[in-house]
Amino acid sequence: MSTSRIVRAPRGAERTAQSWGAEAAKRMLMNNLDPDVAEHPEDLVVYGGTGRAARSWEAFDAIVRTLDELAPDETLLVQSGKPVGVFRTHEWAPRVLIANSNLVGDWATWPEFRRLEQLGLTMYGQMTAGSWIYIGTQGILQGTYETFAAVARSLGEGVQDLAGTLTLTGGAGGMGGAQPLAVTLNEGVVIVVDVDASRLARRVEHRYLDEYTDDLETALTQAMAAKRARTARSIGLVGNAADVFPEVLRRHRAGEVEIDIVTDQTSAHDPLAYLPSGVTVERWRAEAQRDPEAFTRRARESMARQVEAMVGFHDAGVAVFDYGNSIRREAELGGYERAFAFPGFVPAYIRPLFAEGRGPFRWVALSGDPEDIAKTDRAVAELFPDDVALRRWLQKAGETVQFEGLPARICWLGYQERHLAGLKFNEMVASGELAGPIVIGRDHLDAGSVASPYRETEAMADGSDAIADWPLLNALLNTASGASWVSIHHGGGVGIGRSIHAGQVTVADGTPLAAEKLARVLTNDPGTGVMRHVDAGYERAAEVARERGLKVPMP
Repeated sequence: MSTSRIVRAPRGAERTAQSWGAEAAKRMLMNNLDPDVAEHPEDLVVYGGTGRAARSWEAFDAIVRTLDELAPDETLLVQSGKPVGVFRTHEWAPRVLIANSNLVGDWATWPEFRRLEQLGLTMYGQMTAGSWIYIGTQGILQGTYETFAAVARSLGEGVQDLAGTLTLTGGAGGMGGAQPLAVTLNEGVVIVVDVDASRLARRVEHRYLDEYTDDLETALTQAMAAKRARTARSIGLVGNAADVFPEVLRRHRAGEVEIDIVTDQTSAHDPLAYLPSGVTVERWRAEAQRDPEAFTRRARESMARQVEAMVGFHDAGVAVFDYGNSIRREAELGGYERAFAFPGFVPAYIRPLFAEGRGPFRWVALSGDPEDIAKTDRAVAELFPDDVALRRWLQKAGETVQFEGLPARICWLGYQERHLAGLKFNEMVASGELAGPIVIGRDHLDAGSVASPYRETEAMADGSDAIADWPLLNALLNTASGASWVSIHHGGGVGIGRSIHAGQVTVADGTPLAAEKLARVLTNDPGTGVMRHVDAGYERAAEVARERGLKVPMP
């Protein structure tokens, strides 16, 4: 049920909970629902169309109340957004353990999930929505930036950026909204298509997008002019990608426009979150609720048209990739047989990074003071002086990224790197250099925390794409290592039946105990990524394990 209440996380170094672990979990839950952060906070939806932070407002209130009362040796269990129990554990145990959207195999379908959701028995947690570590669009920005940088390097020998290229993509929601800035930070030009003008307006307001229009001719003319001038520029286009992509393909084939890169990040994982061609934004929710199965068929038919156009670009020699939203599988279910003619972004560009345990490392200033992020940015740059790409990213992020909710930052760090940053942050809190504790987490999209055959584990070298033991081991290890809260989710950004993934968050509160926990968690967590890729037969992962002292009994 919708409500008009506004939620914002407390700021400052004073807490109302009995420990910083519980206080941090409470603040991050509330930050997820900050109107500057969430897509539809009135419905507890953080991003992805349906990804919630709590099952109901009653559950939200109960979680907050319980966290304030939670003893430093107690653990709260949260079942799909509902607090269900408090147990005595110990100070090293997580303060919160979360499980979201998990269904037994034969029942793991959208119709069954929706039936259970309607009964009030579950909710969809996406990835960082239901695990309370979403930091706004910035959370996916750095990974998107890394992906487009890898795309640039694939375009030719010696190419290091996207200058002089034009990218066509779809989706400007909580995840897709990072795309335009990621492209322009790589010096390219991009047209991002979205059915909802308010999303594009929000991206302009938050400086992720330069401008938007509802006229295709205007968008193409401006984009081609910027491409020829080799000037970075991002243009939003109000429209349905199922209609726009085929038309741009026609013009590309006719030589009227030259597209270099095509991808998509609409909310295609859930057909009810993808607007079919011919349905207005105003009628979207009503039509989806009136007949979900008919709406699903229409959405998949539209996705099939969009993906058919993407395959057309691929056949024409354009760099085309799926950005992990299950649109290829949905298009296949919509009747298009060649949906998998182009690859996903992980096997195409990211897997070498995963083999090194590299992945998203995000941190949040609980003080609410942006200066804490500026100081930690400088600290990370000093810790890794030889990492030119990291230092460039931190500089650009500091200059261009507008904070949404609590000030936060993200960068990609690898095995035997993340714990160094965590320990440094803890020292800065202890010395008073920072105005308050720092929360350290990550996206669930990481080297060893996901089983997702349409995204992170697509085309594994040993064929182990669907083996879900790895994220479960990751969650168990993080629990044993002292993480502040740990979560196991089903579905994420690819949909029910298509992934199992785990998250962890650890708090740097300046204490010696926090230092011990950070050293273990932030070493072991990325270490599971190296381990997973060693087991799958990746030689680079085996080299990293040997070089950095990771014990793998059967390499």
